[in-house]
Amino acid sequence: MIEVFNKLRNLLFHKNIERREKEIKLEKSLLKNIALFKQVFKNDETIIFREFESKGENKIRCCIIFADEMVNKEIINENIIKPIVECTVDKSIFKFGLLDYLMNTIVISGEIRRAKDIDELIGSILYGDTILLINGLEEALVIDTKGWETRSISEPLSESVVRGPREGFTESIKINLSLIRRRIRSNKLKFQFKEIGSRSKTRVCICYIEELANEKILKELFTRLENIKIDGVLETGYIEELIKDSPFSPFNTIGYTERPDVVVAKLLEGRIAVLCDGTPFVSTLPYLFIEYFQASEDYYKNYIFSTINRLIRIFGFFLSTSVPAVYVALTTYHQEMIPTPLLLSISAAREGVPLPTVVEAMLMLFIFEVIREAGIRLPAAIGQAVSIVGALVLGEAAVTARLISAPIVIVTALTGISSFLTPQMIETLILIRFILLALSSFLGLYGYIFGIIGIFIHLMSLRSFGVPYMLNVSSINKQDIKDTAIRAPWWYMYYRPKLIADRNSIRKADVNRKGRR
Repeated sequence: MIEVFNKLRNLLFHKNIERREKEIKLEKSLLKNIALFKQVFKNDETIIFREFESKGENKIRCCIIFADEMVNKEIINENIIKPIVECTVDKSIFKFGLLDYLMNTIVISGEIRRAKDIDELIGSILYGDTILLINGLEEALVIDTKGWETRSISEPLSESVVRGPREGFTESIKINLSLIRRRIRSNKLKFQFKEIGSRSKTRVCICYIEELANEKILKELFTRLENIKIDGVLETGYIEELIKDSPFSPFNTIGYTERPDVVVAKLLEGRIAVLCDGTPFVSTLPYLFIEYFQASEDYYKNYIFSTINRLIRIFGFFLSTSVPAVYVALTTYHQEMIPTPLLLSISAAREGVPLPTVVEAMLMLFIFEVIREAGIRLPAAIGQAVSIVGALVLGEAAVTARLISAPIVIVTALTGISSFLTPQMIETLILIRFILLALSSFLGLYGYIFGIIGIFIHLMSLRSFGVPYMLNVSSINKQDIKDTAIRAPWWYMYYRPKLIADRNSIRKADVNRKGRR
C-alpha cells in the first residue's frame, strides 16, 4: 500500500509540474515578462536584460534579452536598439500591428521571427539569438544575432593528403553546412534540422541529395533519431552509438570524417550525412566494410597508383591482424613448416628467453599500444619523441636483457606499422589481433583459420541501415567491383552503388561515355 501511495503521489506531483509549465506564458505586461525570464535565468550573470524605449509622444517600451559572449553586440546596438530608439510611431500602429511594424520596418536582421512559446524563447536565447519583448504584447520577436568565436578552417590533422582540398570541418555547424553547399550548388541538396538532448538541445542536421538518397534509409534514420532519449549530445559519436546497427560489433556501421570533399562524394553516391553542432566530425551512412580502405586521395590521383595503394591497405589489414597469430602458431605448433635455417635463427634468438612465445607476443603488443596511446595523448612534438625513443629504448633494452627475443620485436613493429594504413580501424584491429593470437596459442593454425572464418561470417551478417556490410566485395559483376579493391577510371564507373542510390543509379556525367565500357 505504501508503494502504491508513493507512486500515485509522484504521478500527481509530475502532472502538477507539467500543468504549471504549460500555464507559463507571456503576458501583456513588460515588467511581468522581464520578471518571468529573470526567474528562469536566476543566478546566471551571463544573461543580459536591456530595457529602452523609443522617442516621440507614442513611446514603445521594450526589453531585449541575450546571452553575453554568444552574440554580436554590434548587430544588437546598430540593428535593434538604435532603430527602435530613433523611430516614431502613430497611435494607429499600436492598434493594428505593432509587432509586424517593428519586424518588417524597423528592426534590421536577415532572420527574424515571431514566437510566444517560453521554451522556444529560452532555447533561442541560449543559442545566441536575441529576443525582443514589447510592452502590451503577448508575443516576442526572435532576432538572429549569433556572434560567438569559431575556429578557422584548416586541414584536418587526422586526414591529411598530398593532393586534394585542404579544408576541414570546424565546430560550427553553419560553417560546415556552407562548406558542403559550396561544393553542391543544387536545389536538391536538402538540410533538415533536429534538436537532440533534453538538456543540451544540440542542433543536428541531416544532409542528403533528394534525387539520390534511398527513402527507406532516410525514413529509418529519422525514426532512430526520434527514439534517442539522452540528456546531452556533445559529439556525433554519441549519435552513432545510439543509432548504429549491431552495437556490439567491433566494426563501424556508420562512418565519420572531417573532410567536406569526402562528405560531398558520399552524398553524390546517395549516402546521408549527419552533422552535429560543436564537432568537426560528420557521420555518413550507410557505411560499408570496403570504405575502411578507401581514401579521398584515391580519386584525385591516377587510378593505377590509387589501386596499388588500396591493395596495400588491404594487405596491411591482414598483416596487422595475422602476423602475431601466425608467428606464434608456427613457432609453437608447426615448426616443420618453417625453413630450417630460419628455424635455427629463431631458436638461437630465443635461447635464454624465459617467457613462452605467446606471452612474449601479447606483452610486446600491449606495450606497443601503451606507447601509441601515450604518443597520441601528449602534445605533438613530445608525443613523437616518446613514441620513437620509447620503442627504441625499450625494445633494445629488453632484447639485450634476454627478456624477449629479437624476432618478436620485428613482428610487433610490422604489426603496429601495418595498422596505421587504416587509421579508422585501429581499435577494431587491436581486438581482432588479440582474438586470433589467443586462438592460435591454443590450436595453432587451425585456431587461426577458425578465427578468420568466424570474422568473415560475422562481416557477412552485418547490415548498415539495411544495406549488406560486404556489398560488392564478393561480387563478380565488373560494374560492382569498379570501386572496391580496385579504383577503376571515372569513365568506367557508370553506376552508383546499388541498394544505396536506388532511385537514380546512373551517374549523369558518364551517360555519354558508355561506348568506352
